[in-house]
Amino acid sequence: MSEKTFIPLSVPNFSGNEKEYVNDAVVSEWVSTGGSLVPKFEQAIADYVGMPRAVACNSGTSGLHLAMMMAGIGAGDEVLAPTLTFIAAVNPIRYAGAQPIFIGCDDTLCLDPKLAEEYLQANAELKDGRCVSRVTGAHIKAIVVVHVFGNLADMEAIMDLAARWHLIVIEDATEALGSCFTAGRYAGKYAGTIGDVGVYSFNGNKIITTGAGGMVVSNHDDWAEHAKHLSTQAKADELHFVHDEVGYNYRLTNLQAALGLAQLEQLEGFIAYKNEMYEFYRERLDGKHNYRILPFRDGTRSNRWFYSLFVEDAHPLHRDEIIRRLSAEKIQTRPIWALIQDQADYPQNQHYGTGLARHYLGHIVNLPCSTNLSKEDAQRVVDVLLSL
Repeated sequence: MSEKTFIPLSVPNFSGNEKEYVNDAVVSEWVSTGGSLVPKFEQAIADYVGMPRAVACNSGTSGLHLAMMMAGIGAGDEVLAPTLTFIAAVNPIRYAGAQPIFIGCDDTLCLDPKLAEEYLQANAELKDGRCVSRVTGAHIKAIVVVHVFGNLADMEAIMDLAARWHLIVIEDATEALGSCFTAGRYAGKYAGTIGDVGVYSFNGNKIITTGAGGMVVSNHDDWAEHAKHLSTQAKADELHFVHDEVGYNYRLTNLQAALGLAQLEQLEGFIAYKNEMYEFYRERLDGKHNYRILPFRDGTRSNRWFYSLFVEDAHPLHRDEIIRRLSAEKIQTRPIWALIQDQADYPQNQHYGTGLARHYLGHIVNLPCSTNLSKEDAQRVVDVLLSL
């Protein structure tokens, strides 16, 4: 019998014009942060999501740091943030000198605006047009919303909450490029374009990749301009090396932009295949053998970046044992993130309504979902799961 091939969780798909565009960049000798492809990629992303401008950066994390600075978040401020997310969504709050307040999730795994409202009603008040904590006296200035695994958060409720409490809305759309609303107030709007500022990621495991990289968009023209300024070392006079504030080297390279342009050409096809393979898993696993495939929000077209298998308590094996046995079959899966409130320096921070997040933490297995995953390999994943 032939040896089983490895099935990765999520890997890039370079089946388009990547080699051609990267070779053109190399031949032109514009391979670093200069060249024409970075602004071209910025404009292509802006056009795709329907925003006037996009600002490239070297990672989603740096994009979120820029977002904090664009929003004027700093020392003494507090920011509502999800506890169930990758830690890079929250660390930039600390980079800016502010403190997160952790809020639990709803059944989409995204921050629950009802819980955020409950927290604010019990612990905050409006003073002179500012949301002020009755616990710490700090200005609660913003809310970070993560569209987890491409599943859109309840943006209507979040924007209403933000209006009531005078909060800036930062959308972490690093997993949700291409996800959009198809119904309701924001029908036709993409993840990252509804709040004050949105951030995308092009990390190697994202739906499109530049190897590493990110992009920032904003509904405030001057914020986007400021992000560009900060990301390029805050040069006020490039010729004479004059800088008017502390800036950062958060630039994307021309080579990365070449990859990004080729990847973006394929994005809609990637999303279509992601949806097809999600249905493949759902039809074969949902409601079977004590498994559920978690759904995506109604009234949306999700990019379905990751597929979440929920292991019911009645299953004979613990979630971690399922992951171990899949690994033994050369199938790469992963659990959902540990709650941020339990990690690093964050146990000191306030948290509210995180019981459901902790429940999901112990039950989710993310399944292989690459855009070049074959149905034969997906069926192998299904067969192993049903045998456990």
